[in-house]
Amino acid sequence: MSLQVAIVTGAAQGLGAAVCHALARRGWSVAAADINGPGAQAVAQACGADAFAICVDLAMPDSAKRMIDCCAARTQRLDALVNCAAVAPAEAFLEMQAQSWEAALNVNVRAVALAMSAAAKVMRANGGGRIVNVTSAAARMALPDYAAYAATKAAVDSLTRTAAVALAPYRIRVNSISPGMMDTPLQQRTEETFCRLAGRTDLERFREERTARIPLGARTTPEEMAKAVVWLVADAPDYMTAERLNVSGGLDKD
Repeated sequence: MSLQVAIVTGAAQGLGAAVCHALARRGWSVAAADINGPGAQAVAQACGADAFAICVDLAMPDSAKRMIDCCAARTQRLDALVNCAAVAPAEAFLEMQAQSWEAALNVNVRAVALAMSAAAKVMRANGGGRIVNVTSAAARMALPDYAAYAATKAAVDSLTRTAAVALAPYRIRVNSISPGMMDTPLQQRTEETFCRLAGRTDLERFREERTARIPLGARTTPEEMAKAVVWLVADAPDYMTAERLNVSGGLDKD
């Protein structure tokens, strides 16, 4: 039997990289996709001989389809798609810029939708598959300095439900995961901006106060979240689709 194949976007660092490693340990062939080609290549090399990298700029209109086509041409199958890639502009609500919205919408929404559509065509030919989208607790919160990101993650929630219904006849399950506060380079950059916009200078104290808002009192890690993603990809019940899995220490509790 051929190895099961998964494409993971945003694979050069953070959650995407952790998911690649976790799936590789389960014996999957992983396509590590990222705009950072050298970073994606390093992750693929660390994941073993069956992994490979795809350098892709998901902000471009045809990039999602080209990514799927590249993988399918190499492997002749696709069993899972994990949409981790995202951009997260942080800016004061009264200072929002059109380019921030364009970047967030292109990568966080359009690329996710088009990647799911293209992947589903390959999965349908293979008899089914699983798609996991990374959403955020921000989608359900009022965050004036994070409007574009929060709105696009709410859109991901909507797309997940829509795709789950559209693709159910083809035995393609579509679910999402909401990690909450996770220590990644993206989170670090975002909190630095939040701290500045709040007029604060002590970043560590600022982070401690944000952490205190989490009911379990601690942040998570990409490695811990990767366990949940792999469960959705490989172990979740076949009857589970259109669901949003909250793994946020209680932050995303509604």
